[in-house]
Amino acid sequence: MTPHVEPDPQAGAAVKAADRAHVFHSWSAQGLIDPLAVAGAEGSYFWDYDGNRYLDFTSGLVYTNIGYQHPKVVAAVQEQAGKLATFAPAFAIDVRSEAARLIAERTPGDLDKIFFTNGGAEAVENAVRMARLHTGRPKVLSAYRSYHGATSTAINLTGDPRRWPSDTAAAGVVHFWAPYLYRSAFYATTEAEETERALAHLEATIAFEGPQTIAAIILETVPGTAGIMTPPPGYLAGVRELCDTYGIVFILDEVMAGFGRTGKWFAAEHFDVVPDLMTFAKGVNSGYVPLGGVAISEKIAATFDTRPYPGGLTYSGHPLACAAAVATIHVMEDEKVVEHAAHIGEHVLGPGLRDLAERHPCVGEVRGMGTFWALDLVKNKETREPLVPYNAAGEANAPMAAFGAAAKKNGLWPFINMNRTHAVPACNISEAEAKEGLAALDAALSVADEHAV
Repeated sequence: MTPHVEPDPQAGAAVKAADRAHVFHSWSAQGLIDPLAVAGAEGSYFWDYDGNRYLDFTSGLVYTNIGYQHPKVVAAVQEQAGKLATFAPAFAIDVRSEAARLIAERTPGDLDKIFFTNGGAEAVENAVRMARLHTGRPKVLSAYRSYHGATSTAINLTGDPRRWPSDTAAAGVVHFWAPYLYRSAFYATTEAEETERALAHLEATIAFEGPQTIAAIILETVPGTAGIMTPPPGYLAGVRELCDTYGIVFILDEVMAGFGRTGKWFAAEHFDVVPDLMTFAKGVNSGYVPLGGVAISEKIAATFDTRPYPGGLTYSGHPLACAAAVATIHVMEDEKVVEHAAHIGEHVLGPGLRDLAERHPCVGEVRGMGTFWALDLVKNKETREPLVPYNAAGEANAPMAAFGAAAKKNGLWPFINMNRTHAVPACNISEAEAKEGLAALDAALSVADEHAV
């Protein structure tokens, strides 16, 4: 596939100039960034105004699960705009009802009621509010090495450094260590040990915080930006059991892992676990129009049968977003996107990334499933010292910056966080495109090897 427009550097310069004059970017020191001006995108690729094309191994921000500009979803949004472009959330609207029905059909267990939001952070905010109101308790436990969003409660729940500037230590949040065998906080040497010790740590945390004060435990089913640490066998089931024992609401955050990303509709299916509440966003409509939500169990929903739920959003279940969700779910069904993601993970990305790990001294561990993978880059495979320090910036981050530049030079747009690069392409990426990405990663990792023993 080639760019659909002729190179136009002058137009690109104008776009960038307007951006620099007026757009305030997320998570950035505004004077230190140089955003790429994007001219277009289709499928697994995007391109700039100079005619450079990139294979997107980030899926935007891990949300274009069916790729860019899928014609059926674009057409559905256009059709809905012509029919009913917007309407208030208090009314029953056909496309909103259909989106909720299709989502509920795919969620595990009895998560059959859907509260719509505009994105993942708002979904987390409302899930926590529901849990607190349902239990009458104030505290929520969440893991270090996690990300749950940038709004007030969600950022306090987050376990990575993006929390620090906004953490008031007064949001009723307590953090704990979740399992991560490669860098075990529990000195475990096997998955069984990691599960047992991580659950013991969590139960001790519950005991010392006071079970009667804890409303919910929230976990990303498979942590995303924090490193795609697939939980070891038995861990999520063990958390479910602890929640049942102490009357705690179990919330799974599937904002990134949901809608085919792991080779299942929801990652919870891999672990045979049903939470009380589950948050979603991103892949629900491939990000074509902002949409997120909370899937609610029968017992939580019943709390608000005669008691008003004190929360809502002006654009909850926006018709254009719901039309995109309906079309996306049908595309995923008709084109077997979920099954394809599982196939690509098992037969192309998994084996290909493990092959890279064997050949590159900088790759310490490969983790993942479906189209959801991480490479943990290290200075030394024996000591597992990260290639760059935790939360490195500036010169300390130079090895990862060099890796990223090499990837882009080879036509691959990488997802980089701290000492990791993630392979998170569209769930419908072709085998040929996935192999193209692996080849570009191979070349870029050779640059990172220069900083490893």
